[in-house]
Amino acid sequence: MKNKINLKKGSQSAWSLTLKSLIVSALIMIGVQATVQAQEVQYSAPSWYFGVAGGANFNFYDGSTNQLTTSFTPPAVFNKGNGIGLFLAPSIEFHKPDTRFGFILQAGLDSRKGDFDQVTTDCNCPADLSTDLSYITVEPSLRFAPTKGSFYLYGGPRFAFVQDKSFTYKQGINPNFPDQVAPADVEGDFSDVEETIISMQIGAGYDIPLSAKGNKTQLVLSPFVAFHPYFGQDPRSIETWNLTTVRAGAVLKLGFGHKIMPVEEEVAEILVPEVEFSVTSPQNVPGELRVTETFPLLNYIYFDKESTDISNRYVLLNKDQVKDFKEDQVEVFAPNTELAGRSKREMVVYYNILNILGDRMGKNPSSTITLVGSSENGPAEGKLMAESVKKYLADVFAINANRIAIEGRNKPKVAEEQKGGTRELILLREGDRRVSIESSSPALLMEFQSGPSAPLKPVQIVGVQEAPISSYVTFKVDKADEAFSKWQMEITDKNGILQNFGPYTEEEVSIPGNTILGTNPEGDYKVKMIGTNKTGEIVTKESTVHIVAWTPSKVEEGMRFSIIYEFDDAKAIAMYNKYLSEVVAPKIPANAKVIIHGHTDVIGEEDYNQKLSVKRANDVQTTLQKSVTKLGTTGVTFEVTGLGENENAAPFGNKLPEERSYNRTVIIDIVPQK
Repeated sequence: MKNKINLKKGSQSAWSLTLKSLIVSALIMIGVQATVQAQEVQYSAPSWYFGVAGGANFNFYDGSTNQLTTSFTPPAVFNKGNGIGLFLAPSIEFHKPDTRFGFILQAGLDSRKGDFDQVTTDCNCPADLSTDLSYITVEPSLRFAPTKGSFYLYGGPRFAFVQDKSFTYKQGINPNFPDQVAPADVEGDFSDVEETIISMQIGAGYDIPLSAKGNKTQLVLSPFVAFHPYFGQDPRSIETWNLTTVRAGAVLKLGFGHKIMPVEEEVAEILVPEVEFSVTSPQNVPGELRVTETFPLLNYIYFDKESTDISNRYVLLNKDQVKDFKEDQVEVFAPNTELAGRSKREMVVYYNILNILGDRMGKNPSSTITLVGSSENGPAEGKLMAESVKKYLADVFAINANRIAIEGRNKPKVAEEQKGGTRELILLREGDRRVSIESSSPALLMEFQSGPSAPLKPVQIVGVQEAPISSYVTFKVDKADEAFSKWQMEITDKNGILQNFGPYTEEEVSIPGNTILGTNPEGDYKVKMIGTNKTGEIVTKESTVHIVAWTPSKVEEGMRFSIIYEFDDAKAIAMYNKYLSEVVAPKIPANAKVIIHGHTDVIGEEDYNQKLSVKRANDVQTTLQKSVTKLGTTGVTFEVTGLGENENAAPFGNKLPEERSYNRTVIIDIVPQK
């Protein structure tokens, strides 16, 4: 209808006017800069920037909207819609030159206006609804420049205070009766509008300098794009209307540098730390193990957002398949999810958790369980999630419903999202949307565990271990972080074939030997390290290395055990003490090597996760060392490593909540020695 067309044209005009204003302002400031003569005095890049941000909000409506005011409800329900609104705000930004972190503060007009998709009423009359919904927004953001350069990411909360909540409702006539008179348009303010909205945004921008480097006054134009997900963007306290917004625009900002004192010619050249380059390649003598793995069974079933049905990631059987299901042959029933890499074998086991549970309960008719559903939308939805699991066990495995209790909660008893937390909330909330399996029946539980929070009995898996991190070739550049802005490698074989690796910024890099060797079992290589130091000069170091491919043994057998921790928890060792001392330790033979690797998920700071993984691994070693000494087992050696959130070394991925849960682990490999 006309209103709809006019509304969008008006929004586009506002955006066009804003962009023109930014460009004109930039040209004026460039003209001012051009009048300044080049001086001997140089200025540093600014730390503080002040300016104005302008852009367009591309708004997408979803949900349902029907009751417009307390006294007016049209004969139609509006669902989806879209529109373009103006964003205009002063901007303050702080980030020191050549650093990664800073912050941005913007506060101003934030229009979420638009049109709902046209609907047809019972009288076959077209109906349109438009809104001029707008806010005064305050948006503090953390700024992160991954390479300390012009490109940056930002994200943070959005605090919005409603300014305009008006609407226009238009109802046309039945096209079959052209002589009818259309009802008068209804204009007013939406009722039950939330006065304050708290949501979030993430975005990316790029700084384009508009003035010469070294000037005191620095002018920068920063195009940006941001995503405002619908979390928290519910404009009203009734019905289900929600908003998702994509914002695109630019920030014109101005900063003032500090004077750099002239350097006298006699000043010595900048000292760059001397670096040492070394390469370590393990012998990789075949002897890595064929492993019998005691794999822990995570007693959580995760649910997709806005769904109370069991996710299709899990293996769901029909009644006729139950007779063929065997816990030690779960690979027969593979999930629909695409699995690959190190975690494929283990995740096939996990995705059969409902079938393993049903099979165990069928074989142990006195066992009982409680299913605790947790949903951010409230206990009622949590119960629906738990009811889905109960129905599956009862319908497919014929488990008596009286043996299964259900509960509903807002958050799990051990929640990932903590009160007052503001970072990585999407990942944390994914981990909290789940059904927990609780039981006090020993037949279902891990040895030496009891009570409703006890883990389920693990599953035995036999398979060939993947190449461990200890088999990788390690390249180390001491003081690289101080001396170089980046470094890379040229690796050449005896036939002169060149491979390039990098660039890197960290001091130490590990690469699987097979990545360099290809199909060759071993080979001699020349390695040239090429570093670019902080003054822009090129520094090279050379070394030679003999690399042997890692080959698993088909003869020796080892054992693997794992301990799973709750989120941000290093104290689970207390729960597993008896299990480690009375189940794992007796299986360690004399002269064996015990390899202990601690891991975390990717949520949280990298340094914190590294320390957490080391603490977990050390606690396990302490318990096992005391136990083997008490048992009189001699010659046992321990190799302990904390790998933190290192995704190259992580046993599982980090995209799904179940993968992140399994990454909060300590893995224990028992290697018998000849």
